[in-house]
Amino acid sequence: MKIALAQLNYHIGNFEGNLQKMLAAVESAKKQGADLICFGELAVCGYPPRDFLEFDDFIRQSYESIKALRHASRGIGIVVGAPTRNPFLEGKDLYNSAYFLYEGQTLGVQHKTLLPTYDIFDEYRYFEPATEFHAVEFKGKKIALSICEDIWNVGNENPLYTICPLDEMMTEQPDLILNISASPFNYAHASLRIHTVRANVERYKIPMFYVNHVGAQTDIIFDGGSIVMSPDGQVFDEMSYFEEELKIYDLGEVIGGGRTNEQAKDKIKLIHDALVIGIRDYFQKLNFKKAILGLSGGIDSAVTAVLAVRALGKKNVRVLLMPSQFSSRHSVDDARQLAENLGIQYDLIAIQPVFGAFETALLPHFEGQPFNVTEENIQARIRGVLLMAMSNKFGHILLNTTNKSEMAVGYGTLYGDMCGGISVLGDVYKTEVYELAKYLNRDGEVIPQNSIAKPPSAELRPGQKDTDSLPPYETLDPLLYQYIECHQGPRELVEMGFDEALVKRVLRMVNINEFKREQAAPVLRVSSKGFGMGRRMPIVGKYLS
Repeated sequence: MKIALAQLNYHIGNFEGNLQKMLAAVESAKKQGADLICFGELAVCGYPPRDFLEFDDFIRQSYESIKALRHASRGIGIVVGAPTRNPFLEGKDLYNSAYFLYEGQTLGVQHKTLLPTYDIFDEYRYFEPATEFHAVEFKGKKIALSICEDIWNVGNENPLYTICPLDEMMTEQPDLILNISASPFNYAHASLRIHTVRANVERYKIPMFYVNHVGAQTDIIFDGGSIVMSPDGQVFDEMSYFEEELKIYDLGEVIGGGRTNEQAKDKIKLIHDALVIGIRDYFQKLNFKKAILGLSGGIDSAVTAVLAVRALGKKNVRVLLMPSQFSSRHSVDDARQLAENLGIQYDLIAIQPVFGAFETALLPHFEGQPFNVTEENIQARIRGVLLMAMSNKFGHILLNTTNKSEMAVGYGTLYGDMCGGISVLGDVYKTEVYELAKYLNRDGEVIPQNSIAKPPSAELRPGQKDTDSLPPYETLDPLLYQYIECHQGPRELVEMGFDEALVKRVLRMVNINEFKREQAAPVLRVSSKGFGMGRRMPIVGKYLS
């Protein structure tokens, strides 16, 4: 038996586009002699569809896509994910299902059992879990169909769940496992995914074919990395990251093993590739063409600009240089040099006259008050207004350049430097931004070295440095990581060696600035705990504030 895995980039709600992409893959697989082709979880409608699932018309169009795929299944088996209606009054209205189609018929439908409700997942809001488990017979083989999370409770070792779906299926003695997934990217997930697939294979002693999505759906990114694993627990093949791909495997060869092809997993390269596809898909799927951002001469805007050019092309990226009386000459020169290195359009608008007008207008009200964060924020908001004006006038989408460290502690101005349609670096700590800059310069200087070497500064007052308001990022970022990603509380952080006063100060900054993050642009997710859908905190909570 020859099995094709179709690792595709779907578009939520684009039924016709998704269907045509799958039909093209079916024809290609047929020409290459495949007996069976497998698509991802909820492939017909895209993942995660969220509250689109509450529209009857959305479900109707899903069924129409399945009907078209069933018609296309003559001469080839098709496994594909789609929502299906629950025929019983009791329970949720829908199932998250895997269809097995062949010769114009439906050979089987297996519903998803384990419905994740953590981090970005909210599946139990929509779906009823499966209660029946049956293998599908196809061309003399019994196939255990499973959907994404259903393989993440090997031997009931995951305390989130009380059942292991594949254990239930093993009573029918299947010959292989097919898992159709929509497993979101984070920079550590690829290794964990292989570990999980291997744990299943070692438990059941049969091969597994695992197919994943690729591409970005607003903030959620899928890296592909579909896996074929031999019964000996070796990776027979791991498909490309961040690329659509169709590959065909001979079941006999997979069972025989002896071949290993596992992708490299360099953290910074993975983050780079994820952010590039995140920007590209955000624009393409919303039919946007051009991006704009403020280029300050600092490292965050520099890295964002390079990523934007790699995602969209230099003709589609424009930058605005907006120096004030506090901007250093180096900053303006560095920004201009980067724009020239990238070959992108740049414009310079000095904000001092506009800032002066604000000072004049507010003087009767501010007289006798010292210069403080108010005047700093006015400068940031002037820049935000200028960027949005250019965005509106020329149809550019504003890219936000705030990094995760700044977003965590509130070191950003609402309606100023936090403006934007999508946050590119909002899940990348400042120390990781420096690593990204070095990666971008690995084949030659693109980002001026001075932007990397100089102490970070918002340049909103004379001689300002980030360390005037924040701990050094080398100290801050590990603390934030332990708190945000690892959920370590103040006692645990102090026991880990962090200064108690620093812990109290930083955690308070994180928690009192939740209202800012609630209003921020969607953040491209590259870690295990990004800001946004996957981290839901109360704004007025008292804990740790």
